[in-house]
Amino acid sequence: MDLRILAILNHKGGVGKTTTCFNLASAYARMGLRVLAIDLDPQAHLTVSLGLQDHGLTGVDDVFLEQAEVENFILNIRDNLDVLPAGFRLAEIERLSSAGRKQARVLEKALQPVQQKYDIILLDCPPTSGLLNFNALYTADEVVIPVSSDYLALHGLSQLLRTLKSAEKFMQKKLKFWIAITRFTTRRRLSNQVKDKLIKYFPRQLLATVVRESAPLAESPSFGKSIFEYSKRSNGAQDYAALADDILYERVYS
Repeated sequence: MDLRILAILNHKGGVGKTTTCFNLASAYARMGLRVLAIDLDPQAHLTVSLGLQDHGLTGVDDVFLEQAEVENFILNIRDNLDVLPAGFRLAEIERLSSAGRKQARVLEKALQPVQQKYDIILLDCPPTSGLLNFNALYTADEVVIPVSSDYLALHGLSQLLRTLKSAEKFMQKKLKFWIAITRFTTRRRLSNQVKDKLIKYFPRQLLATVVRESAPLAESPSFGKSIFEYSKRSNGAQDYAALADDILYERVYS
């Protein structure tokens, strides 16, 4: 298959962005696809979720700050699954003074020597609109936006999509946008109202599977395990396996 590069992005916190990135990466690796997960968030939640606890770990930070080669920092952590850690200096990148087009394409250029090794590259993006996210958007072909089923997440989505459209004009490139409903509570009226609004306004972008709220999804990162390793029969495992297929085969509501 042709390489697909997906940025997992939302400026709102608490929507399950890192959970989505980690478990999609794990789902694709379990399918036998060659996957690279890249942690672009200075909080390094993806790195920690994958079981890497070393506070002195370097990765994306050295690629930006030292012009180091990406392949020096890629770690194999599961069958078919590699990770490029965030690095403890990643927050310094957002403070770089010159944030023009050249610095916005550092990641895109750095990945070119290793891209042929992978089928899917997933970028876990920070909840900001700074330089790291611009690098993600220049690098990616597609953007997956996790949206939790609450009113503020829905309100933030419209603003985010406007920001992304502006970024497309600046970058002079088109991106595919996918919306993934996360943290969904079936019996909660608000969850269903948010879902109905997303179906109404974004039917061609809304992925067919909703990811239900579940305790195992919240617990698994603290054990450094994906939902498939932690609780393979849980709702979360079923939902993320289905969501991975949705993206792979572009299954949406309409």
